[in-house]
Amino acid sequence: MQIGIYLNARVKVLTANAFALLLLLFVSSLAIAAQTPEKSPNDNNQYRFIELDNGLRAILVFDKDADKAAASMNVAVGSGDDPKEREGIAHFLEHMLFLGTEKYPEPGEYQQFIKSHGGSHNAFTAFSNTNYFFDIQADYLEPALDRFAQQFAAPLFTADLVDRERNAVHSEFSAKQKEDGRRFYSVKKAASNPEHAFHQFAVGNLTTLENTDANPLRPDLIEFWKTHYSANLMTLAVYGPQPLDELEAMVRVRFDAIENRDLEPKAHTEALLDPTVLPAKVTAEAIKDVRSLTLSFPISSQKDNYRTKPASYIANLLGHEGSGSLFDVLKKNGLADSLSAGIGMDTGENATLDISIALTPEGLRRHEEILPLVFRYIDIVREQGIKQQRFDEMQRLTQIDFRFRERGEPMHEVMRLSSQLQDYPAEDVLSAPWLMDRYAPNQYQEILSRLTPDNVMAYLLAPQLELKNPNVTQWYDTPWQIEPLDTEALRTDAPSAMAKALQLPLPNPFVPENLAMVPGKTMSKPELLGNQEGMAIWFARDTRFNTPKANVFFSLRTPAARVSARSHVLTRLLVDSINNNLNAWAYSARLAGLDYSIYPHLRGVTVRVGGYSDNLHTLMNRILMQVSAPDITRQRFDIARQNMIDGLKNKAKDRPVEQTSEFIQTALMEDTWSTEEKLQAAREVTLDELRSFAETLLSQVDPVLMAHGNITEAYTLNLAQQIDAIVLGKSDFVEVERSRMRKLPAEEMLVSLNVDHPDTGYTLYMQGKNTSFEERARFRLLAQIISSPFYKDIRTTRQLGYIVYATPFEMLETPALGFIVQSPTATQETIDQAVREFTEGFEADLNALSAERLEREKQAVISGILEQDRQLGEISGRYWREIDRGADGFDSREKLAEAVEAVNLEELKATFRDAALNRERALRAVTGGEGLSANEARDLVLSQPPVTAK
Repeated sequence: MQIGIYLNARVKVLTANAFALLLLLFVSSLAIAAQTPEKSPNDNNQYRFIELDNGLRAILVFDKDADKAAASMNVAVGSGDDPKEREGIAHFLEHMLFLGTEKYPEPGEYQQFIKSHGGSHNAFTAFSNTNYFFDIQADYLEPALDRFAQQFAAPLFTADLVDRERNAVHSEFSAKQKEDGRRFYSVKKAASNPEHAFHQFAVGNLTTLENTDANPLRPDLIEFWKTHYSANLMTLAVYGPQPLDELEAMVRVRFDAIENRDLEPKAHTEALLDPTVLPAKVTAEAIKDVRSLTLSFPISSQKDNYRTKPASYIANLLGHEGSGSLFDVLKKNGLADSLSAGIGMDTGENATLDISIALTPEGLRRHEEILPLVFRYIDIVREQGIKQQRFDEMQRLTQIDFRFRERGEPMHEVMRLSSQLQDYPAEDVLSAPWLMDRYAPNQYQEILSRLTPDNVMAYLLAPQLELKNPNVTQWYDTPWQIEPLDTEALRTDAPSAMAKALQLPLPNPFVPENLAMVPGKTMSKPELLGNQEGMAIWFARDTRFNTPKANVFFSLRTPAARVSARSHVLTRLLVDSINNNLNAWAYSARLAGLDYSIYPHLRGVTVRVGGYSDNLHTLMNRILMQVSAPDITRQRFDIARQNMIDGLKNKAKDRPVEQTSEFIQTALMEDTWSTEEKLQAAREVTLDELRSFAETLLSQVDPVLMAHGNITEAYTLNLAQQIDAIVLGKSDFVEVERSRMRKLPAEEMLVSLNVDHPDTGYTLYMQGKNTSFEERARFRLLAQIISSPFYKDIRTTRQLGYIVYATPFEMLETPALGFIVQSPTATQETIDQAVREFTEGFEADLNALSAERLEREKQAVISGILEQDRQLGEISGRYWREIDRGADGFDSREKLAEAVEAVNLEELKATFRDAALNRERALRAVTGGEGLSANEARDLVLSQPPVTAK
């Protein structure tokens, strides 16, 4: 209206031509505004939204300082589009698009190009979307985009690769057959409405992706691509240091080649859960010792309500963990370990709001009491929770978070933006997750009206249920059953004592008020302020990201934590008690942008507090009080000890390659203990022993403090005084040395682990000679060069498994190269023979490596080592790691990068020969076959000296 008045007033003094010019400028300015989404005031990037002639929509991001570029394509097609006769074909198509195009027919060319220029790539298939993404050194964005665009414009679908890749999809299916997450998901699918596409099998395997003369797969694959993939269903995000005009030119000339078939995304109008079945309880049997209860309520799609977020408002109250909350009451009664609430699934037509509870063993036994208690709490929210004051607080916190939003890594940013561009208008694509425009009580009540006892599916997952005549899911062999729920019991049977304890959260006392930046320049590295009563104090003022945040790390290094497996267990139980005692009080701090963690490590216990610096000291003070004098109760001890026992027992049910890799870590690293040793200790420790341990833990300490961010030196020294007064008053100060890696014997060791899994696990660990920067650089560079060929040979050509990779296996600065394979078909001997054949063949490739290629691979490694810091927490973590390793020059990255640049080909060949061909200092951990037992191997390694610096 104001613009219209201005124009009308000006018309009186303008010529016709001048008016036309002004009108053109005005319309042009509106067009530019429409192309520029609203961004955070703290965001220095520039953005542009464009729509190509073929209907593809794209968001372009110009970050002038970016050292990495990235792109992500989101396609509004997913497993929900699979034909019933070809379940898994959307996922299979995702795999096939990487394997050659008309312009770049070599199947591994895209992967090799990305890897050789310091990047990574991947994709995932969801119910309604498939997302493809990569990052790369910024200078190589344009040729990477050229390859990326071709995958959507002109894929080859080469016939022999179609048959090969279906084996890879089957391997992916097989590798996760014994994972409870996949098994439970299969139960949810089986219990869903058979008329809804969610009911179908989404992964695919050799059966659903049959490829025979009678039922050839390739024609179905091409038909699916032609009838589902279309430019108008695609949203693209591209991020780089190139100006927006340059990015737009890159995109238009390449992605306009994608055909617009003018398709509509599939609408899933059927109910996700069959309303004639509700209310019901589905019980499913877990393999691991896990126990969960999830209440899933069908509601209407919330995608159109993104500006008011009624589901977030309700979930914030249901999932609150403060005093009197549903979770707090359950936890105090020993029934639950965690609780979350939020949208479970939203198809655009229908959605679910889910409340998920991790149960204790007692909670599992009494889960029928928990169900009505949930509904009592929902009633309290319905009766008392809809208030303007609560909305104002939530809105204020989202506004602060958006105002001071920090940039993420380019690949994460493009994945997020390409997905959000499918769901939100271009002008809101940056701000949508933080928008809470107005108080919307009618929308809140509409959701609450669906959270009723007659509109719920409850899912119970637990081990050893001994179900009578259970159903079994088709592909994951998971026993399950479904039974009706008594709605009257759900309304009336809440235990009275627990029901009376329920209450809604009070106003949040941690909402930050002082958001000013402290004066002074950002320091280039932390400074040691001195040793106060034996505590090293490090300080670094840092305001480079213009966010009023800080991170404080305080480590209590203590010899008591590393004496034995028993002290290891006791340290973890003590940390659990401290965290448990803090949770209800500190939850509001988390909501207000403060975060904390208290965690055990090889040298003791660390407290980390981060977020808005305004109230950071209040939270830190409360944590210190708990560390100094934790309240250790019988109830929490029993729960935590059982959780630890369950977790340790569950390790025997992890994927084979997870078990082989973990064995290597625990066998070689000082001050670590085997799962069996920790399990025995966990079964034996007592409550009195833990209380005694808590009193003696701080008797000898080696404390270190670091404060970094929007804080002053005086603030840091004051924190140190608090720590000294509260925690260290009765402590003696000692030096606690850092743990090291043990050196492997000269000849290869073969260890065979007994693992109950149909797949074979294989981890070959090849250790470096010392921890020098020069040796670390050689192994980093070797891993960089070998990873893509290894993947192509073992996975794509030989089809030995889905989980295949070569990686730098560095631990505690000890360099190593790792080859990891998990196979559903091959024995460990077959895998090892393939690995030997690969390494023998790769020697010729390494000998023929050109100087140009070597330099390119060096720059790829260096770009990863020196990758740009984008958030305060990244820098804080890096500083803290340097302090831990005693690198007080804070230049380890630079030294390692310099060492990589200095590597010559002869040194690289010698490293490859020693490590991969001759397998000097190698440990091969496998499942099945012959070899040393875990205990025999561990005893042998324990007798070895540590790896040294030279």
